[in-house]
Amino acid sequence: MTPERYAKILRVLHRRQPTLTVLMDQVNKPHNLSAIIRTCDAVGVLEAHAVPPDDGRPLEFEGHAFEATSGSAHKWVRVQRHADAVGAVRGLQARGFQVLATHLSQRSVDYRDADYTRPTCVLLGAEKWGVNDAAAEAADANIVIPMYGMVQSLNVSVAAATILFEAQRQRLAAGMYAAPQLSPDELRNRAFEWAYPDLSAACRERNEPYPLLDDTGQLPA
Repeated sequence: MTPERYAKILRVLHRRQPTLTVLMDQVNKPHNLSAIIRTCDAVGVLEAHAVPPDDGRPLEFEGHAFEATSGSAHKWVRVQRHADAVGAVRGLQARGFQVLATHLSQRSVDYRDADYTRPTCVLLGAEKWGVNDAAAEAADANIVIPMYGMVQSLNVSVAAATILFEAQRQRLAAGMYAAPQLSPDELRNRAFEWAYPDLSAACRERNEPYPLLDDTGQLPA
């Protein structure tokens, strides 16, 4: 671990947004999952959520299946698995998130009219059929991206990027990237996990605390 690499890890973590997330409901194509997670990383999402396909296929990211455990993680964005979308929506709402479903209904509003400075989860549906009706009804609001062409739908990863960068715009204007939103303990733990993924996994397996790093990201002698 070089000091420069560790400094970049800290800069990125200082801008992470734990109150912004996505819930992917049975999004099953690896390239779409990959694109959504990359967008999450780009806008500062700390943790994403996913309901795997109900046909038994695993979640896959860039050709690699997610682990079957509920807390599987990509390198920079942790992905939390859920058994069903409605249960996931209720759980996120219980944590204080407003859930905005990308779904056309009588109560749909322009996605730009939502307040993304609030704790927000964007609910995205599967490629063919979108968000299921029960999950859309359980959500706090339904949002749509206005379109004026012959086709009235976007690829799910494109829709995710469109909405998440609007969330980023609002949060930048509100100064939410200017100061860390993670607690000092969480910031320190995430920095260790990013800097030393294999060692952090070994520590968790043995139920041991992470070693304290020095200011340049080096392990204690």
